[in-house]
Amino acid sequence: MEFTLYGFDVYTSEVDDRGIDFVIRKGHQRYYDIQVKSVYKSKYIFFPKHKFELRDNLFAAVVIFTDCEAPRLFLIRATVWQQVNALIVSRNYEMKKSKPEWGLNLSRRNYELLAEYSFEKVVGML
Repeated sequence: MEFTLYGFDVYTSEVDDRGIDFVIRKGHQRYYDIQVKSVYKSKYIFFPKHKFELRDNLFAAVVIFTDCEAPRLFLIRATVWQQVNALIVSRNYEMKKSKPEWGLNLSRRNYELLAEYSFEKVVGML
């Protein structure tokens, strides 16, 4: 719904086999794939690397639920994971059962870094 408020057309996928929850379009030339993750009382979320390619038209829409507060929305372009930091992480789990993933460390100390990706700030640039 938030995307429609900013003038985007929103198309849902019939099957979520590629890690894309929906596609947004503005005008006839610009479209973006959106992968949604939401958390409540969690400090980490991840995107499997085999489904979350680091490309310019793929975004992670992150919703953080907190008791007695409105949900906080963030929009992060996939290419951000090319430069990891305390918030943006890459885990390869070599020689382990887990598959490689891109992640977000959502600890309180990283909220300042996360603020750069507030939904209102990023969606206005699309």
